[in-house]
Amino acid sequence: MAINFVEELKWRGMLHDAMPGTEEHLLSGMQSAYMGIDPTADSLHIGHLVGVMLLRHFQLAGHKPYALVGGATGMIGDPSGKSAERNLLDETTLRHNQEALKEQLSRFLDFTGDTANAAVLVNNYDWMKDFSFLDFIRDVGKHITVNYMMAKDSVKKRLSSEAKEGMSFTEFTYQLVQGYDFLHLYKHHNCTLQMGGSDQWGNITTGTELIRRISGGKGYALTCPLITKADGSKFGKTEGGNIWLDAERTSPYKFYQFWLNTSDADAEKYIKIFTFISKKEIEGLVKAHREAPHTRGLQKRLAEEITVMAHSQEDLANAQKATMILFGKSTSEDLKQLNEKTFLDVFDGVPQAEIGKADLKNGLDMIAALAAKTGFLGSNGEARRELKQNSISVNKEKVKEDYTITETDLINDKFVLLQRGKKNYFVLVVK
Repeated sequence: MAINFVEELKWRGMLHDAMPGTEEHLLSGMQSAYMGIDPTADSLHIGHLVGVMLLRHFQLAGHKPYALVGGATGMIGDPSGKSAERNLLDETTLRHNQEALKEQLSRFLDFTGDTANAAVLVNNYDWMKDFSFLDFIRDVGKHITVNYMMAKDSVKKRLSSEAKEGMSFTEFTYQLVQGYDFLHLYKHHNCTLQMGGSDQWGNITTGTELIRRISGGKGYALTCPLITKADGSKFGKTEGGNIWLDAERTSPYKFYQFWLNTSDADAEKYIKIFTFISKKEIEGLVKAHREAPHTRGLQKRLAEEITVMAHSQEDLANAQKATMILFGKSTSEDLKQLNEKTFLDVFDGVPQAEIGKADLKNGLDMIAALAAKTGFLGSNGEARRELKQNSISVNKEKVKEDYTITETDLINDKFVLLQRGKKNYFVLVVK
């Protein structure tokens, strides 16, 4: 193997635990590994990215990755790290989600069929849907004792928690279903390794136990740490919720901004985990950043790399342009190049007022635009003063009192951006 997968994970801070013999097993030739992905939405979010990066590093090391969409397990709900049962999905929704997830995964993994280690997408619903309950408890359930299942941390924590509802039988059996996935992939795809977050260790080792007891074979387990922020808060969550890879749910601009606003301590950690930049180059970037942290060079490089991977070079360029509109010099032409979603994201939370298109027919004078029609400024007198002091801009360009706003000023045929000074923005929404 050209790359030692386990060594690569170690220096990147992506290895939490591995079963003894895992590294030697992977160095003995091309192996196959899988990782489960929850299909409860039709998009990945950045909480999934660590697992996706694991699969990609595995492929880059010459091995064959399997991405398992948990269609069957998504119908049950994994108790690991959860305090309540999840909503159960129907088959149509699961299939739609599977297709959407494959499209996103293909930006990171190579699914093309002309290489021995091409990635494969599988769905456990395909082998679980015809498995009767009686067959399952006879062929799988009898091999694992209740004592063994009760000893798992995910079960113990849930049973000892103060949650009144406790744990349903459905969730209790989750580790058996996940364990059977590993056995199935071991038998039918020669998959000898399961990877996951550190909270999945119990479920993964149930799979290795089934492989040992039913097939007399050897399965391996490898986990990565759960990513946290330096301040201890949960990674990937913002006030607005998840940061999604789907551009409709989270615009490339907001995605880029998330990484750009990473703290210095987190940026040093994340650039190892969420990019494929070499160790030597990362060491150079970290050194340069520590010498001049105010330039935020590390955050910029991190945001660039991951935005191009998850979206495209064009999306990155647009996100950078949008960032410059708020924080640098830009023109009305730059503004007019923003699509509506990015414009609204850039000026999220900025006060707005609605005016009719008829108001622009003969031109809207600046006093009305700043005061009477919008309330951006408190009075006509204040509007005149600000205009005289040359502190008012329309679409980032300075204007005088004699300027009138017309339809040619519209951004996306809908918005006009007013500005007083450097930081006070106001959006006219033209209906």
